[in-house]
Amino acid sequence: MNRPHVAVLIDTTIQRRVLDNASWEALRAFADVRRNPHNRPLVAEELAALLADADGAISGWGVGRLDEGVLAGADRLRIVAHSAGSVKPIVSEALWARDIRVTSAAAGIAQDVARTTVALMQIAIKRIWQYARWTRQGGWRDAPFGPADELTGKTVGVIAASHVGRNVIALLPHFAVGRVLLGDPYVSAERAAQLGATKADLDTLMSESDIVTCHAPTTAETRHLINAGNLRLLKNGAIFINTSRGWLVDEVALIAELRTGRIFACLDVTDPEPPSVDSELRRLDNVILTPHISGCVTQCHHLGRMAVEELRRYFAGEPLVHEVTAEMLSRIG
Repeated sequence: MNRPHVAVLIDTTIQRRVLDNASWEALRAFADVRRNPHNRPLVAEELAALLADADGAISGWGVGRLDEGVLAGADRLRIVAHSAGSVKPIVSEALWARDIRVTSAAAGIAQDVARTTVALMQIAIKRIWQYARWTRQGGWRDAPFGPADELTGKTVGVIAASHVGRNVIALLPHFAVGRVLLGDPYVSAERAAQLGATKADLDTLMSESDIVTCHAPTTAETRHLINAGNLRLLKNGAIFINTSRGWLVDEVALIAELRTGRIFACLDVTDPEPPSVDSELRRLDNVILTPHISGCVTQCHHLGRMAVEELRRYFAGEPLVHEVTAEMLSRIG
């Protein structure tokens, strides 16, 4: 069998970010490679030219939609390995109609986000954010905002058994939490138990959890999933974490709840991004606000390795591990 041709669609900056020397060597061991030579995203005509004789492709951040115009001459294309999370920016009806397989590195990003999420739980419950400022001002443990606490014995509510949500649940036993509640309408009680959680409806999760962490996908039905009605159910002193998407949260309602001072929030995502310069989220003392950095930011070579391995498996006739299908799009990010 002739060696497959693989087109690398990401720009040179993203190439350096996700593909290390080992990944390039692994890719060239089974395929002939053509790369985007530019330090910018390709326009549609350039994508079409690069894909014209490709059997497979590596996409990622910045790559445009692979629509009918881009795919018109890509008669040999059989698989696209996405070296980032959501495939929604690149897929199209034309791609599915051609039975082109698609894989994603979302599972790799999920590990990064989950670790950051649990770190934020620790920072928030220990009141590290407040204590750092208090200590800098000359204070010590005699702070007016209450003592540091521990995750031990706490109830953690995880919204959605997504890649990230499942990874968060898997990490929590290391911190001796008391209960993990899982809010996900697509997961049965039995499956929740297998993951290490107890299935709960959203209102129960919000009212009984000491910490709530949000990991639902961006879909039509999750717009403002977190709103005034369920935010007011949070316990006094509860911690709310969002490392998913700002889309999920009614920010006006969240700010109103934060103004009361009775809850604390860790927000790595907002709606819009970045928040306006005069957004209260930038000024409230009970908010940790970070610029969408919970996932991989600089050295993301594990994502490139995942994409290359999926291509290798496909051309070797082995099952794909991280495939995304058209039917999955309505319930994933």
